[in-house]
Amino acid sequence: TAGQIGLDPVSGELVASTVEEQTHQALTNLQNVIEAAGSTIGHVVKTTVFLKDMNDFSKMNAIYAEFFGDNPPARSTVAVAGLPKGGLVEIEAIVLIA
Repeated sequence: TAGQIGLDPVSGELVASTVEEQTHQALTNLQNVIEAAGSTIGHVVKTTVFLKDMNDFSKMNAIYAEFFGDNPPARSTVAVAGLPKGGLVEIEAIVLIA
């Protein structure tokens, strides 16, 4: 998938200013893209998370765990200088399509 940030799909604006809320929306957007392609979030095999501030890792990780549970896919997390629209987190995924 292409990377997803915490954009409200209706307004096209970031949902909030916290990494937790942006992570939740980014993962919701990612889940919607995956389902539109005919798969499920359970078929994600690898994600890459881009964080504006690596100090937000534990906050992002708590929300990430809500979506992926006890058996999450492989993941890389990197800090970046900036993200679209001033976002705090962006997440992309590699997904199996049955």
